[in-house]
Amino acid sequence: MSFGFLGIQFGFALQGGFMSRIFQTLGAEESEIPLLWIAAPLTGLIVQPIIGYMSDNTWHPTLGRRKPYFLIGAILSSVALFFVPYSPTLWIAAGFLWILDASINISMEPFRALVADKLNEDQRTYGFVLQTLIIGIGTWVASNLPWFVTKMGVSNEAIAGEIPMSIKVAFAIGALVFFLSILFTILTTSEYPPEDLEAFRAKKKQNFSQNLKEFFNQFLSMPTTMKKLGLIQFFSWFAFFTMWSMANPAITEHIFNAPVPIESDYDLSIPAQANEFSAANFRFQEASNSTGSYMGIYGLSSMVFALLLTLYTATRKISQKYVHMASLFLGGLGFLIMFYIEDPSYLTLSFILIGFAWGSVLSMPYAMLSGVVDENNLGVSMGLFNMFIVLPQIIAATGGINFLTSFLGDQPIFAMVVAGLSLFIAAALNFLIKDHNLS
Repeated sequence: MSFGFLGIQFGFALQGGFMSRIFQTLGAEESEIPLLWIAAPLTGLIVQPIIGYMSDNTWHPTLGRRKPYFLIGAILSSVALFFVPYSPTLWIAAGFLWILDASINISMEPFRALVADKLNEDQRTYGFVLQTLIIGIGTWVASNLPWFVTKMGVSNEAIAGEIPMSIKVAFAIGALVFFLSILFTILTTSEYPPEDLEAFRAKKKQNFSQNLKEFFNQFLSMPTTMKKLGLIQFFSWFAFFTMWSMANPAITEHIFNAPVPIESDYDLSIPAQANEFSAANFRFQEASNSTGSYMGIYGLSSMVFALLLTLYTATRKISQKYVHMASLFLGGLGFLIMFYIEDPSYLTLSFILIGFAWGSVLSMPYAMLSGVVDENNLGVSMGLFNMFIVLPQIIAATGGINFLTSFLGDQPIFAMVVAGLSLFIAAALNFLIKDHNLS
């Protein structure tokens, strides 16, 4: 049931770990990078609630309720993943990111609802944690793909403004894994039909204005606990969006001392300067490979975190609120450590701690949410809840990261400090959760 998330996470990990590298290679300045990422949260804001609502109101006699969206999203995502690294210009790369993120969201949103559809309330924490375990595997493997294919002999070098072949091969592998893993879930997982199929079909015949009214009614009647969880999600996802968009420039410059070379600073018609640029670009591409590999550790760490929770919650109940609080605090600590790192090997510790937070962000809020919303509207509830994911990313992309970082300094590493402080705030906000079932 959750295996398709392996492919989805291949897509997200390649996007999160290497899109900023692609942007930098195509000439983007560090201050421009967050805005280039605006496509991702904007598409999530639009697509997730719509797909959630549509999947709640779909029943296909062969594919079921959620699986039609898995299939459509898988096809579109795989095509977009393959072509992203062939972008000749910055604006085309940003456009492909837009298409890719929209397509991934078409597949991802119904997956959350599928777990809640098929598991009873006592099993849902276990189900979402197991889903996180698979996500962790996907994150670690996909983040190491460019490094791995480089070790296999694929070139990691390229001329100015061109994406290395190692990235192109990695994204092609990701496209294939994305499609095949979701196809596996589609072929091996059944869905339960609506209890009253005739009433369900009658509901589907509502006109657009009725559907829109129902959607907004659900938005306005959002449970209080859902709003509080949404506030926690806001600061959590601000932190992770900051990492995805700014980790590559921050780490390559501050820790590896290999910033991206600016082509305009060199006269490439002079052989000595052309060689100097080529050497600096090689160091940047190598440092970017290493950064991606270190970032993969947070996927591995979240996998271990999820595995331990899976084993524990299979037979016992946990305090979802306090587990989430502690995990977010550790993740914040992981980000702050980066500022003091001189030896790159210490990035392992940083990303282990960040992985604890990531594993919790992917499981605990959804497990808590599933216990406080109407089971008949799980798809749209998950979609509405994900608005608390995309709104902080939009704010971060449209100047939030640059504004907050400017208070600390003009070096990109300060963006990681901002991410750490954001996770500390998210951890503290868990005290707002008063529902005794979640404590």
